[in-house]
This record gives sequence, structure tokens and C-alpha cells, in this order.
Amino acid sequence: MDESRTILSEADQLRHEELWGREDYFQNARKPVGEDGRIMIRRMNGGSHAQLAAWGFSLLDGIAGGPDRCSPQPEAILDAGCGGGANLARWMERCPDAHLTGLDFSPVSIDESRRFNSAEIAAGRCTVVQGDVMDMPFADDTFDCVSAFETVYFWPDIARAFDQVKRALRPGGIFFICNESDGKDQPAIDASRIIRGMKLYTAEDLRHHLQQAGFHQIEILTLPGTHFLAAIAKKLLPSQD
Repeated sequence: MDESRTILSEADQLRHEELWGREDYFQNARKPVGEDGRIMIRRMNGGSHAQLAAWGFSLLDGIAGGPDRCSPQPEAILDAGCGGGANLARWMERCPDAHLTGLDFSPVSIDESRRFNSAEIAAGRCTVVQGDVMDMPFADDTFDCVSAFETVYFWPDIARAFDQVKRALRPGGIFFICNESDGKDQPAIDASRIIRGMKLYTAEDLRHHLQQAGFHQIEILTLPGTHFLAAIAKKLLPSQD
């Protein structure tokens, strides 16, 4: 994907700088609302989020049909909490034969994600759906992979959400979580005190919740020199249960 697509316009950048530091603006990280929410979600398509995405996708070589983790190449992928839609575009570049579905509960995020991926949606390669991870609007065994970039912090009941992800995954499917925070960095801790409903998770927390949901082959990965944290977990085939 051409990352220049994620760069804020000059007007949006100026407005973002004007709003930065205001508590009401920070709430848009959880659920974007109105025009200020649109600026927040457009900003989250790039910047440090793009750096996180680049690292996260580098961990998924097997998802693109390689020898590790998930092969052959997936046909159906869900990006849960798709935000402004940049990671949908990154997925489509990575897996050109797959159909991508984006899910988000914010109407602003849905609008922005559809705008960002309008050509792919028109071509039938992508669908963006408004809905809640607590009660996913998908049938059982629908997706080969579910990704969650920078979003599990805001899931109000992570145990229920993980159960929903597992239900929507096909046997053998992969659940991929990618967070900018490992739950131990001070900027994220400070943000969690401001943004209502935000909860940080350590590597140990994620492993526990994934195990409780019945996932297996759980890998926890970090990037040295950062607080980036990723988890890769698998829904077993019936023969492996």
C-alpha cells in the first residue's frame, strides 16, 4: 500500500495540533465521533500506527501462504476494530486473492474505512460492516484469520470478545493481536487514565485470556527497544481437540 495515502492533510494536521491535549479529543481514540473524530481516525491510519502495522505484518509471513503459522493463503480475513481502514488495505496488498471484512462500532470509523477503501469495495474485494465485537454479526466458522490492531484495549469484556472471535474463526484459523503498548509504558498508562473504558494488557494477560477462550499454539512477540506487543493464536482443527 502507498503509505502516502495515510498522511494527514495540512488542515487536518493543524486541527489535530490544536486539539491535542484536550481530554474530550482523546476519547476519539476509543470511539471517534464527529469531525474531530474523523481527524483522529485519519491520523491513526499513519504515524506510529503505520510503524506498528509494518512490524505486525512482518510477523505474518505464514499467513501469506508461507511455511509458517497459517498456510495456504487465507480466503477470508476479518479486521476487527478496523478504524480508518488502512490495515484493510494493507491486508489486501498482502493477500490479493482474499476477501477482507472490516468491523467497527463507530459510524465515523465505518465511513472513513469505506472512503479509504472505496475502490476495493467497488471491486468486491472488501466489505465494511458496523457491529460490535461483543456480538459479532457473522456466522460460525466464517474467517481464516481475524486481526485486531490497537483495539483490544477498548473491548469492554475481553473474555466475551475472544469467545466471539473464536466462534467466527474456521477450525485452523489464526487470531492476531497487535498492540503499540505492552501495558508497561508510561505514556499508555497515562492515556488509560484519561480515555474512558481503556484497559491495557501485558503479555501475560493476553496469554491468559487466549488460553481461557480455548486458543492454542499461542505465541507472544515483542519488538526490542519498543513496547510493541503481538499475540498469534490458533483455533484447533477438530482432530486436534
